[in-house]
Amino acid sequence: MDVPAAMRAIDPTEPGGPDVLVVVERPTPRPAPGEVLIRVAAAGVNRPDVLQRTGGYAPPPGAPSIPGLEVAGHVVAVGDDADGHLIGQPVCALLAGGGYAEYVAVSAGQCLPVPDGLSMAEAAALPETLFTVWTNLFERGYAAEGDTVLVHGGTSGIGTMAILLGKLFGIEVIVTVGSDAKAKAARDLGAAQAINYRTEDFVERVAEITQGKGVSVVLDMVGGDYVPRNIKCLGEDGRHVSIAVQGGATATIPIWDIMRRRLTLTGSTLRPRDVGFKEMVADELSRTVWPHVAAGRLRPVMDRCFPLEQAADAHRRMEAGDHVGKIVLTLE
Repeated sequence: MDVPAAMRAIDPTEPGGPDVLVVVERPTPRPAPGEVLIRVAAAGVNRPDVLQRTGGYAPPPGAPSIPGLEVAGHVVAVGDDADGHLIGQPVCALLAGGGYAEYVAVSAGQCLPVPDGLSMAEAAALPETLFTVWTNLFERGYAAEGDTVLVHGGTSGIGTMAILLGKLFGIEVIVTVGSDAKAKAARDLGAAQAINYRTEDFVERVAEITQGKGVSVVLDMVGGDYVPRNIKCLGEDGRHVSIAVQGGATATIPIWDIMRRRLTLTGSTLRPRDVGFKEMVADELSRTVWPHVAAGRLRPVMDRCFPLEQAADAHRRMEAGDHVGKIVLTLE
């Protein structure tokens, strides 16, 4: 198909509130060697998009200034060295940026096929949380069948994905949430326990739930003073995995306790990782998780879809914190 020279996109020139998210015209990207060009049907909205909009999270070097870390759509062109058979195929992809637009170029190795029965909005809601939870909970945290894990933000995109993957791989997932309604939503999705952190002390509740043994892994997006509290929740040889610092970027930790119980503190950021790493993760997911997607056993938890023109409303919903599951922008 003919690819236009210009496209609609959201690309704020200055940081600010949701109102800076207006549709503008930008040049359509051209796929570099090894890349594909996707005509975007839907784009996931994630917390890093909000941080980028407010000036708190600059795109990594070489990434587009256009926000958006995941999309689904159809391949309409390929660069040199990319498989021409991909043209016309429905795919979803993890991005370093550029998703809030009609077209985006990305390495072919970061794409996964969209199976029959999965909508484009659902497909766009998968890559960012799936790559993040897989690399952190399973690879860095070594979560395995029979383990019990604690995940904060249980009804976020990350939290709901952790619950769903836990069900698939035999892991008991305890989550923290901010309301009784969210606790019920998390349990309905398959969380073993959901703790309302506004009314309960999650350290005490984890001790009760695990009969004092603690959990194998904590997946933490809060940071700050949660870290020493999380450490109290870990059992012997437990792993603490940090993926965000919404509550603070520094913490005081009990080093002797870490030594005595042989704990591991680790963490990662996904967006700045190189293409080779992301392609490797995509390959792992295609073998370990994607068969569950293709069979209909794994579907993202969807909150609400907004057209691209209403991206500001999508960000307002994310910032309000009332959502359960994924917020997605649609372009078709």
